[in-house]
Amino acid sequence: MSRPKPATFDKKKIVAENRKARFEYSIDTVYEAGIALTGTEVKSLRFGEGSIAESYAEVRDGIVWLVNANVPEFSHGNRFNHEAKRPRRLLLHEREINKLHGAVAREGMTLVPLSVYFNGRGRAKVELALAKGRKDHDKRAAIKEREWKREAGRILRDRG
Repeated sequence: MSRPKPATFDKKKIVAENRKARFEYSIDTVYEAGIALTGTEVKSLRFGEGSIAESYAEVRDGIVWLVNANVPEFSHGNRFNHEAKRPRRLLLHEREINKLHGAVAREGMTLVPLSVYFNGRGRAKVELALAKGRKDHDKRAAIKEREWKREAGRILRDRG
């Protein structure tokens, strides 16, 4: 029996982060997924290049795909260099894939990549979130709450 995964994954080197995702979506569950890459893609990511700002994930035929993620071509890559915006396969357990597929199909949720990183063992991973899109009024409430917390911290710091 495998041990349960921690709430925050053991991230060593974050390559790309989707900073808008936590504002645009209300995050429900977070999964750690492996990602199938070619050699030049790994080298390009190790140099800190890559962007997942406008990317998303989808389940097709029982396989989860990361779509529209930009991993630029490796500068020293030769004719075997990769295509920058190709769909990349995400590696998850079958029951996790079924859970994600059910949530997307039934509840109208979205699969949003939060970050791409290398874990402690040097493997490229994607932090994938099951999320629901926020409406404008929800975003305004989130901004208000964030500003209030900041103000409260300032008041407490000044008085303490």
